[in-house]
Amino acid sequence: MEENAMLKAILNSYPYPIVFVDDTYTIRYMNRYAQYHYYQERGYKDLIGKSLFDCHDYENSRKHITAAFEKMKSDGKEAFVGVNLRNQRIYMQPVRDEEGKLIGFFERFELNQRIDKRL
Repeated sequence: MEENAMLKAILNSYPYPIVFVDDTYTIRYMNRYAQYHYYQERGYKDLIGKSLFDCHDYENSRKHITAAFEKMKSDGKEAFVGVNLRNQRIYMQPVRDEEGKLIGFFERFELNQRIDKRL
């Protein structure tokens, strides 16, 4: 199996949306759950190659995203974005190339599970 096909299969097996955005805030990849979420549920079309700010068009969102990305440039850590209406936590995870240069980030979702404090 070709490496790109294998990586795509891996990302499509993750049961939550994953969106990769490059350092110019251009959407470059969406796994199948992200495509369903943004295209079927939210009504967007053809986001690949478009600005992230086409679907995050509120000024507050723009400020939050750009500030988090700038912080990732210096500290390299993921940024917590918030919790959506489906009780999923949303993170921005930095992505670096082989030389360590920040080339973008991916937005990932995960279930916001309650932790039983009795354990």
